[in-house]
Amino acid sequence: MAETVSTNQFKNGMHIDVEGTVYRIVEFQHVKPGKGGAFVRTKLKSFASGAVIDRTFRAGEKFRRIITSHEDVQYLYEDGDAIVLMHAETYDQVQMPKASVAEELPYMKVGDTVQLVSVDGTPAGVQLPASVELEVTETEPGVKGDTVSNVTKAATLETGATLQVPLFVNIGDRVKIDTREGRYISRA
Repeated sequence: MAETVSTNQFKNGMHIDVEGTVYRIVEFQHVKPGKGGAFVRTKLKSFASGAVIDRTFRAGEKFRRIITSHEDVQYLYEDGDAIVLMHAETYDQVQMPKASVAEELPYMKVGDTVQLVSVDGTPAGVQLPASVELEVTETEPGVKGDTVSNVTKAATLETGATLQVPLFVNIGDRVKIDTREGRYISRA
């Protein structure tokens, strides 16, 4: 029997099933108006799409709790339309469709350790560190004395990802990238 949770048991970060979709509770607020029944205002983030929605529920409403787990895995290689990951402790291999990790893949290189996120025991995606360091493999050369602030140029990284970097970054430089927003932070 699946565990159910009532609105008065909500906690930030908890995963619940709302109408067949898995959501993570970003924040919630119990509201007891002077007139009428109490209710709970929530911000929910869809596990599949990442979209954040606002929903209001009646107090005491019940939902199926979704159990999530995070395990360290190593990114081994691409295999057609899938990627292969290996558990760090058991050496078991897991295949995941590229589509389920499309946002993270440009910042992953072979041998990197990432976290495998499982929902109810089924692998559902990967979670990267907040920032990664990658080498610039292709960009226009920087011009000496060209130091106008906030001017950027396109750069291709060792994983094939492209992003905007400042003019002083050259081929062979290692750069630190914010994986959540896909933007340049600094030279590494």
